[in-house]
Amino acid sequence: MKKVFLITISAALFLSSCVSQFNQVYKTRDYEYKYEYAKECFVRGKYSNAITILEELVTIKKGSSQGQECLYMLALAEYRSGDFLTAAEYFKKYYSSYPKGAYAERAVYNIGQSLYMATPEPRLDQTETVNAVNAFQNYMDIFPYGELKEQAQERLFELQDKLVKKELYSSKLYYNLGTYFGNCANGGSNYEACIITAQNAIKDYPYTSFREDFAVLIMKSKFCLAEQSVEEKRFERYKDAEDECYGFLNQYPDSKNRKLAEKYIAECKKATK
Repeated sequence: MKKVFLITISAALFLSSCVSQFNQVYKTRDYEYKYEYAKECFVRGKYSNAITILEELVTIKKGSSQGQECLYMLALAEYRSGDFLTAAEYFKKYYSSYPKGAYAERAVYNIGQSLYMATPEPRLDQTETVNAVNAFQNYMDIFPYGELKEQAQERLFELQDKLVKKELYSSKLYYNLGTYFGNCANGGSNYEACIITAQNAIKDYPYTSFREDFAVLIMKSKFCLAEQSVEEKRFERYKDAEDECYGFLNQYPDSKNRKLAEKYIAECKKATK
């Protein structure tokens, strides 16, 4: 028990000493000392301390080589502490302040990387994903032969997959809502919304691995839309659904949904006799 007490006291004294040192550094006007202390904090992973000091130094040392390093280190400290959106802003500030700086290429890449880390799972709003895509594309435009080109391309593919999944979830949601009209205040139907969303996704992402999934939803939605149609639209919609099924079979002859497509074709023919 006495040993544990002594360890606790030692730890408290150590922490108190660290706080005291930080306060001394924070108050001093010896900016070289602050600069060295900030670097030491960064290396040791004490990012909150480093950030506090660096926020002051980036203004004091602006325009100098140390100013460059302070700003880039501040951006990295924010990134490593998990504040990705703030990190992205500091990386942007670095490039705008030092476009020919020693860390210019990495700063532009890290704008995208920071936004990438801030992206949510596919079911949620994908604004940050779009921003990350634009940031990585911007990196590739500015540095077409950059040393991080391959990593940027890989990130772009990952982010595009996330955007496609978002569209796939939206399409499935519309299909599953089916004949529920509570969200169709402006006319139309959930099946039509599913068709449009899925068709746009195929158009926007022609090489997606989810292309068949979208095609199945379009086929099923067109058939369901025909089934629920008013009399004057039934023939036209059943024909459209039948054509969609044939198109699906031509494009995906080995699909696990082949029998479903054949079933739809038979029912469409029966309905249009």
